[in-house]
Amino acid sequence: EEDEVIFVDIYSAYIDEEVVIEAGAVIANNVTLQGSTVIRAGARIGQSSVIRNSEIGEGTYVEASYVYDSKVGSDTAVGPFAYIRPGSVVGNECKVGDFVELKNATIGNGSKSSHLAYIGDADVGENCNIGCGVVFVNSDGAKKYRSKLGNDVFVGCNSNLVSPVEIGDGAYVAAATTVTESVPGDALCIGRVR
Repeated sequence: EEDEVIFVDIYSAYIDEEVVIEAGAVIANNVTLQGSTVIRAGARIGQSSVIRNSEIGEGTYVEASYVYDSKVGSDTAVGPFAYIRPGSVVGNECKVGDFVELKNATIGNGSKSSHLAYIGDADVGENCNIGCGVVFVNSDGAKKYRSKLGNDVFVGCNSNLVSPVEIGDGAYVAAATTVTESVPGDALCIGRVR
């Protein structure tokens, strides 16, 4: 089985002519693969996923999610119900969990956002944790701005990063903090009612 592509139901998979699927990949039912998509060896594309003009790395699992004009590395978990919008690059051994939306964002190796987050116009370093309910506030209503996180950054639940801000390596943003200016490395950033 390692030298063939496995279809759960070949009659319910919708695959454009130019799509490339490497050996050992598994394509579930009701999957749509469009454009110049590449599915690498051993990747699993779960039910009802839609992937357009994107590359999915070796051993990566995409579960009931949408990936458009983006690149996802190897051994990464996407979904269920994740939305990876154009211009995004996700590294290896990452997690883009349920109801996480990426837009024009880069996510470094080993970084995780397990649920309910919006990461737009941002560069996230390696081994970061983006907590539940985190929002990268990338627009002031007129213009879009970009934020940058170093490596080993922890962003606690329900925090807002009001772009453009930079958060240094090893910094820790406490839950429910709204960050409006840059945070140095190894610092604790906290802002909430006592």
